[in-house]
Amino acid sequence: MVEELERVFTVPLTVTKRVPRTKRAPRAIKEIKEYVRQHMTDKGAKEEEKQKDVWVDYRLNELIWSKGIENPPNKVRVKAIRFEDGLIEVSLPEE
Repeated sequence: MVEELERVFTVPLTVTKRVPRTKRAPRAIKEIKEYVRQHMTDKGAKEEEKQKDVWVDYRLNELIWSKGIENPPNKVRVKAIRFEDGLIEVSLPEE
């Protein structure tokens, strides 16, 4: 029985600056998913369990793409919620 888990992270997007300019925004989305997946799974989890689905909210997607494909932000603050079925939802924190 896994309960619902909610956390707020600041995700560094430094690796995106090392990829070609025309691939930076999609790479930033991938980095956010990898970071959240890594930090929201249990340490003793099996390999199949670590491959959980990560859903990115459209507002977060718009923030990443707001300055175009070539210039995503250097870091972004996100709220991640892991549901009982294993789905992880990533969105902007309401502040």
